[in-house]
Amino acid sequence: QVQLVESGGGLVQPGGSLRVSCAASGFALNYYAIGWFRQAPGKEREGVSCISSSDDSTYYADSVKGRFTISRDNAKNTVYLQMNSLKPEDTAVYYCAAVRLPLFRRCVSQEFESWGQGTQVTVSS
Repeated sequence: QVQLVESGGGLVQPGGSLRVSCAASGFALNYYAIGWFRQAPGKEREGVSCISSSDDSTYYADSVKGRFTISRDNAKNTVYLQMNSLKPEDTAVYYCAAVRLPLFRRCVSQEFESWGQGTQVTVSS
């Protein structure tokens, strides 16, 4: 059974950092493109960052470019999203998602098949 579990969310002050993790079970992440998405109250789910499985090519939304870094550890079957210089507008539920493709086509939710339950990230003083 394919399962993704996010962890590492929490409350952080503006300017702070968090690392959220996405652990996979039931399948090997190295065959899947992985995406991180977020959804704030009253807003649509948006693609934050995606990483391919074949060449580790990445995508970042303009709003997080230079602040967030996506990475994968295939030995641990885990993908990470390191978030630095956090802003209040980064507050959202963060989800990871997977699709069995070597390269993601677009970093949008419709392209991904399996989803985790999400982890809350709150940036506030």
